[in-house]
Amino acid sequence: MTTQPAATPTVRLVDARHRYEILVDGESAGFTAFRDRDDRRVFFHTEIDDAHAGQGLASVLVREALDDVRDRGMRAVPICPYVAKFLTKHEEYADLADPVTPEAIAWLDGVLKR
Repeated sequence: MTTQPAATPTVRLVDARHRYEILVDGESAGFTAFRDRDDRRVFFHTEIDDAHAGQGLASVLVREALDDVRDRGMRAVPICPYVAKFLTKHEEYADLADPVTPEAIAWLDGVLKR
């Protein structure tokens, strides 16, 4: 009996939906959502589908999203708890992070109408 190697996940930016999606075998397995404010990409929610939980996909997703933020010369504001936790564990991204302020949260709430 042979086993198929696990598919390599791919991450894509979906500007129209304000998010990065992670795909496994061409199917969406999760996303991290953001809104842009000037030169800052404000991350507010990350979600991996239950069928793909426990595979490290959230880490791959956030790492590639932050690499894209860096490539664009932007900064990241980690309102999303997962992105905030990722940043505390990966010092190589510390130069990208701006603090989460009450003003940033209020701005996001206004943008999202919540």
